[in-house]
Amino acid sequence: MYKFVINGQKRLKGEVEISGSKNAALAILPATILVGGVCEIHCVPDIDDVRTMIDILVQLGASIEWISKDDLRIDTSTINSHTATYEMASKIRASCYLLGALLGSRKIAFVAPSGGCNFGVRPIDLHIKGFKLMGATHTLEHGADLLKADELRGAHIYLDMVSVGATINIMFAAVKAKGTTVIENAAKEPHIVDVANFLNSMGAKIKGAGTDIMRIVGVETLKGGYKHTIIPDQIEAGTFMIAAATTKGDVLVKNVIPTHMESLVSKFKDMGVNVEEFDDSIRVWIDKPINKAVVKTLPHPGFPTDLQPLIATLLCFAEGISTVTEGVWESRFQYVDELKRMGAKIDVNGKTAIIEGVGTLSGAPIRAHDLRAGAAMVIAGLAAEGTTEVYNVRDIDRGYQQFVEKLKALGADIERVSIKE
Repeated sequence: MYKFVINGQKRLKGEVEISGSKNAALAILPATILVGGVCEIHCVPDIDDVRTMIDILVQLGASIEWISKDDLRIDTSTINSHTATYEMASKIRASCYLLGALLGSRKIAFVAPSGGCNFGVRPIDLHIKGFKLMGATHTLEHGADLLKADELRGAHIYLDMVSVGATINIMFAAVKAKGTTVIENAAKEPHIVDVANFLNSMGAKIKGAGTDIMRIVGVETLKGGYKHTIIPDQIEAGTFMIAAATTKGDVLVKNVIPTHMESLVSKFKDMGVNVEEFDDSIRVWIDKPINKAVVKTLPHPGFPTDLQPLIATLLCFAEGISTVTEGVWESRFQYVDELKRMGAKIDVNGKTAIIEGVGTLSGAPIRAHDLRAGAAMVIAGLAAEGTTEVYNVRDIDRGYQQFVEKLKALGADIERVSIKE
């Protein structure tokens, strides 16, 4: 077990390279189950959640090896099981993608409830609705979801609410179904486009990824042999951009897709944060006080919910009173009490946090309540006076590759310290 010890008020300066997208990797890895051959996946982030997904696929029978520090060779033709136990599935939220991948490839899936960050109820009723419309049956047995289908058939599926998980899972079930599947009110996140591009490269026929309506024409087989490079992680990029602004630094964030960062860049410009965009990098620097802002998280292309705790931390240092409204999850302000222990002035009313800028925070022992809230606590510590100790950092390790090392290369005074269980 570890904690991060941070001596704050060091301006971040320099360049940082962004890793491959966590969310894309955690969907593309189970997508390989649908492929009858070998795949090479490049720019795979070496993080705890990815290693857990790899372990799950290996337990199902897949053969996987790291061929370099961030490249994988995967052969799922050897998979001989359709069961993901509670011990396997409960470690990560993305294990729910095994439902669609196993159902689409083997016509049967038996998967225990998934885990992940606890910031609200995340039911899979929309996933199940889609599977049923395509001809699958669903029962609960021993606390796990059992899906079966003699044959999957294309269907017209309207999602009652935008759901990234349901969009991806239904896409998985549809790529080998007979006929055409239409998903209306589909999620549009960049990693959904990346997953669709991966499957299309293997022979799938998916159109409309990244729009409200996706059309998937089922094919009999998908063939391996293609090399796919995962897109850069927009949330990691946003994390370092916000860290640069919060510490009044000057950082060039490299290996990014600027169009993926438009909602954050737009908000930065409102706040007076300097931003310069290049082909595959973004420079962020501060030379004047930060303005207050009004932020509301929404599904893509709106402001990302995963950046909500981080932008709230930055707004603690802004002039005036800001508001942050959570438009995706019902319980994502658990971290606020940690910031208040550092001197932040934040009142939460339902799904809205009212933040009065205080100019500075004071270092304190604080806890990471989830992955992105944990990154926000690190940023708070980087900008605070004195020493901050961040506990429960295993949640942070789930989603950031070499987080401490990248921050230290930018001039942060941060160490990973071993502590007793």
